[in-house]
Amino acid sequence: MTTRQRKLHTELDNAHTQLGQAAIRIFAANDRLNQILIEHLNPALWKANPPANLSANLKAGPPASARTRAPARSIAAIFTHMHNVRTKWIRLTAPHLKVPPQLNRAHCTPRQARTALAESAARCTEMLAEAIDGDGRVNAFLRDGWARPWPPGPEMLCYMLAHEAHHRGQVCMLAHQLGFPLPNQMTSRMWNWEKLWMECGSPTGPGEPALEKSVDKKR
Repeated sequence: MTTRQRKLHTELDNAHTQLGQAAIRIFAANDRLNQILIEHLNPALWKANPPANLSANLKAGPPASARTRAPARSIAAIFTHMHNVRTKWIRLTAPHLKVPPQLNRAHCTPRQARTALAESAARCTEMLAEAIDGDGRVNAFLRDGWARPWPPGPEMLCYMLAHEAHHRGQVCMLAHQLGFPLPNQMTSRMWNWEKLWMECGSPTGPGEPALEKSVDKKR
């Protein structure tokens, strides 16, 4: 192997390591959003019946599509679903990691949901780091038993984030529909990623380590 090839391999290894570390910080910030949302929800919302279910029950003769559609999830059910899906990702993709126990939507409290989400987030960050750093223990991402395996990489992180953002949007919509819209101060905090990043242990904010290295190289 030539010096140029060795240098290229080293640069690629460093890039993978930086990407793996970024994936850890990104998913940690993502879960911090879940924690903030549960913490500030009005307790009356947790198991409230979604308006879609109430309106369907009031109709004498709903169309066939409404009769066959699954009932809308409550906020408690949404957060337990998010945690339980994470445990499935871990079980299918990284079975060597300790898979957290699943939650029961009928009995789960906000405190139990926050604790469980924190644990499953920690396992997911381990899984992402191993997948993207390429240590060989995670060689495919399986999002479900029926799904085609994906090569490990940034795509799995994107899929995981999209799934959680989708359900957070549902929670915010339900809070509004049920008469307890989230205060502007809270929604602003959810978009303050500089603060989220620091709350997750990164003192300089999103992208700063990479930015500092690129500035050093130019000097």
